[in-house]
Amino acid sequence: MHASELRAGTMHEMGESSGEWFFVDVGFSREKPTCGLLVGNGDPQEMTFAEVRARIAKACCATAGPLNLLLEAPLSIAFGPNGNPVGRRCERRGRDTRYWYFGLGCGVLIAATYLLREVHDLSRKREVRLFEGFASFKPTGSRSSHKDDVLALREVAWSRAAGRGYIVDPSDLKLNEEDEVFSAFRVAGMDFGVPPVVVVNGNHS
Repeated sequence: MHASELRAGTMHEMGESSGEWFFVDVGFSREKPTCGLLVGNGDPQEMTFAEVRARIAKACCATAGPLNLLLEAPLSIAFGPNGNPVGRRCERRGRDTRYWYFGLGCGVLIAATYLLREVHDLSRKREVRLFEGFASFKPTGSRSSHKDDVLALREVAWSRAAGRGYIVDPSDLKLNEEDEVFSAFRVAGMDFGVPPVVVVNGNHS
């Protein structure tokens, strides 16, 4: 039995002072440091998936207050009334879409599943709250930076700076009222609930 809870965070828990914060840009590569990690007020780092997973596991086992874990990966998913996958509101901007069920969304969802499986199975000593980050809409041809992504996510999550991004309440994720939104990990026996989504606007370099 786990010593503490692993669950979706809430809008009320978004603030800087609500616990320790880990901002993670999730990547999945055999060798390259395709993950970004930013801990609290520290400096961002680029790390491999295994390195990030080890850092998170160590933090989860610390004797401390709540750990707020924000992952730039789909943590909730949506299906339409016909049983087919559909997008969520935060994944559509004008004519552009970054739906969770195709392209890069699928890859980071797999990576997040393996990461959270380990956190789920740990004998944790602290409460872990999950938050989703979304930094996928970038201008065509712009260079992607894992460090820039986690810095931008922290700025929006903590300050809600006007023009830099916004936070989507879980109740506002449906594109259509008849859609169903639930934890992306329910199929793996890990129903953490649906967290808020921290959305970064455009180019944040």
